[in-house]
Amino acid sequence: MCGIAGYVVAPGAAPPSAASGHAMNTPIVHRGPDDEGVYCDARAVLGMRRLAIIDLAAGHQPISNADGSVQLVFNGEIYNYRELRAELAARGHAFRTHSDAEVIVQAYEAWGEGCFARLHGMFAIALWDTRAQVLLLARDRYGEKPLYVAEQPDRLLFASELKSLLQAPGFVATLDRQGLHGYVAFGYVPSPRSILAGVRKLAPGHFLRYRDGHASVQRYYELCFAPKMQLGEAEACEELARLLDQAVASRLVSDVPFGAFLSGGLDSSVVVALMARHLTQPVKTFSIGFREAAFNELDDARRVATHIGTEHHELVVEPDAVALLHTLVWHLDEPFADASALPTYLVAQLARRHVKMALSGDAGDEAFAGYSRYLRYLALHRLGALKPLAAAVARLGGHVLGDGRRRRLLRIAESLRLPFPENYLSVVALTRAERAQALLGEAAGAAGGHYDALAAAYAGDLPDEPLDRIVAIDFASYLPDDILVKVDRMSMANSLESRAPLLDHRLIDFAARLPANLRIRGGRGKYLLRRVAARWLPAEVLAKRKQGFGVPLAAWFRGPLRELAQDLIASRAFRERGLLAPRAAEECLRQHLSGADDCSEALWLILSLELWARRYLDAPATQRVEAVP
Repeated sequence: MCGIAGYVVAPGAAPPSAASGHAMNTPIVHRGPDDEGVYCDARAVLGMRRLAIIDLAAGHQPISNADGSVQLVFNGEIYNYRELRAELAARGHAFRTHSDAEVIVQAYEAWGEGCFARLHGMFAIALWDTRAQVLLLARDRYGEKPLYVAEQPDRLLFASELKSLLQAPGFVATLDRQGLHGYVAFGYVPSPRSILAGVRKLAPGHFLRYRDGHASVQRYYELCFAPKMQLGEAEACEELARLLDQAVASRLVSDVPFGAFLSGGLDSSVVVALMARHLTQPVKTFSIGFREAAFNELDDARRVATHIGTEHHELVVEPDAVALLHTLVWHLDEPFADASALPTYLVAQLARRHVKMALSGDAGDEAFAGYSRYLRYLALHRLGALKPLAAAVARLGGHVLGDGRRRRLLRIAESLRLPFPENYLSVVALTRAERAQALLGEAAGAAGGHYDALAAAYAGDLPDEPLDRIVAIDFASYLPDDILVKVDRMSMANSLESRAPLLDHRLIDFAARLPANLRIRGGRGKYLLRRVAARWLPAEVLAKRKQGFGVPLAAWFRGPLRELAQDLIASRAFRERGLLAPRAAEECLRQHLSGADDCSEALWLILSLELWARRYLDAPATQRVEAVP
């Protein structure tokens, strides 16, 4: 697990320097505190910071082929590297190390650009072929590892984190207004954009080729929802059990101590139960909770830990919310308003005191349709014929219904009125359309529709079935741009590697082709997963309703975050910067403090953006990001 950065110049451009590689490495030392490496020639500089997990002694990067003509840096883990190594050795390839990085180099030698589809794992790869004078960048199938790319007239830059790009010589960054509008709508910047103009995220399942000053992008993997598998339920259970066990077992390869995050929910509990089947020592598990009962799952996690027999570590936290918000802004690089990043940071911090790598239960909701919004969308889909009736009741029902019920009915009527995919995105969006427009002020109209910022993420054909369509959208944006960003940045902030067995592509390909009635049944998601998990987990875990990894934001904004919110929103810098409309922000704060409305998510979004602007827009010249219209 590492961080990578570098750039390749076009033919005839001024050569890069090793010093620039070191400079780009400096702000991501947290991603790899164990080692640093830089390769530099007349056209390319490749840098990396290493968190040593496999082949601790000989896993240094950059790593090359035998004659040094292919140079590679990569961030991530290749779980099938031993199988690939054996296959390559049988073809006559000789290895100098036992690292997975060298296997990638040798796989490129054997299969060229076809090597990426043969890798099972999470990765962001930069490979410089000096013979062909081509740079190849590749990202794993679902976007577990980040990779930013900036194509300029005379060079192409890449980095695991935006802060590395700011250190490249001559790099001048400007704010991307479309990226800002996407952030205000969804709480994250939807791919392929970033918050910086001219900087994009390489799409998951793609690789980029940069040759002779020109870049092209090619897909090597696509998630397919059809044809649906024709399996009996018993047969499907057996296959799912096999794939789950295989996914967990493959992620236990490590030369350092490891454990698992345990919330007490279904996904993380399944992962821990399967880990225990493969280990001779108790699994080390880690959980955190808050004083507020609604945000504390420690009892649930403790019951699972006792049932499985883990070495359990837990902590009730009373965080310094102000200090932690500043820390999160630095590590997240882009404005990011998913407040569950905070407990993710804290549980990673707890785990890092004991281990260097941890498994998580991330992606179970996307893979097996666990989100309640999937159920709500399917219900709306079935109610499509009632659009006129719902709208009429919403308009006229104020005399019969209370204000709260009338507002809910109005939202349902609005969702029914919208075409697909806007009717689903209206549920996904962090900020309601009217509030987002108010916060953006006069700039809102220039951005187009409220959901346009996400359109590029799901460009192309979507599956036919309603459930598959919305899951496909989440795999295109919410999963890689929110969930996996949160896990990557918060674990790496603590120099901890996080692995997600439920993102094994063989498991995901199986789940995507399951018929809807094996994912959702009886008004609940994860039907087949629950059936299989019953082999390993107690009934109360299977029956437990989903509880998000939340924080008591509403109370914090009336307590420890109140003064910070008041100061930032009232500040001259906030007013003059013009990213958000001051009056709309002031109204959010007023409504929240008065109890008229819970505006805590909008306030967290406002604070996260303003603190990001102060850190990156108002930074010293060496790290300045300039905002332009």
